Amino acid sequence: MPSTPASLVPRAPLTLSLAEQIAARLSERIVTGIYAPGRRIMEQAVAEEFVVSRGPVREALRLLEKDGLVTILPRRGALVTNLSIGEVEEIFDIRAMLNGLRDRLIAEDAEREHMLPALEAEVANLARCARDPALGDEYVETVSRIDRLLTGALGNRRLKTILDSLMLQTLRYRQLGLSTPARRKQSVQSWQKLVKVIREGNGEEAERIARARVTASRDAAIELLRRGTRKTAVPGKPSGSD
Repeated sequence: MPSTPASLVPRAPLTLSLAEQIAARLSERIVTGIYAPGRRIMEQAVAEEFVVSRGPVREALRLLEKDGLVTILPRRGALVTNLSIGEVEEIFDIRAMLNGLRDRLIAEDAEREHMLPALEAEVANLARCARDPALGDEYVETVSRIDRLLTGALGNRRLKTILDSLMLQTLRYRQLGLSTPARRKQSVQSWQKLVKVIREGNGEEAERIARARVTASRDAAIELLRRGTRKTAVPGKPSGSD
């Protein structure tokens, strides 16, 4: 699958600290596959690129480690984390529960009518993308926008913060889970059902649909990893390599 568009990763606002801005730029490169799994990120090289001291770079790498995008090893520096079945299971099991709660709260919110037009428009775009196998990247990008739309509509600030913190950890695996036309067709049907039950105010069904959707994406990603197809499904991996 081609590299994910950089627009999937939010740009760092100028209100963030220097370390946070550097972390945002590096995370964009990791998620879009410019920095492939296993790549070493050199502190000095990053410091020279951004014309800063190594202090903010070191702090930025610690932020990326907290997000699960790099591992900092003694005397080896920061390495981009590899994709793993264990991590997919952990992250998606958590997201299934949290997304279910999120969508239930939204469906039961008396103010949900305000966000329905935007949600319906995005899901209509998903349907368009699902009909064209060449629009896989746009499909994944649209799903990410829908997730941000739904999370942004939450009144529960703590749940919103937790979901935002999982976004970067999830994105590389979401690409795997939605990497085939068949999976995207299955996915869009789930989103269409969700729009219907949110409109109806059916929180219980919204929660069930959300959990099932995330679980299906999890299972698809795990299956690809088990079959050893990362060479074609994971960004940053040239054809013919592991």
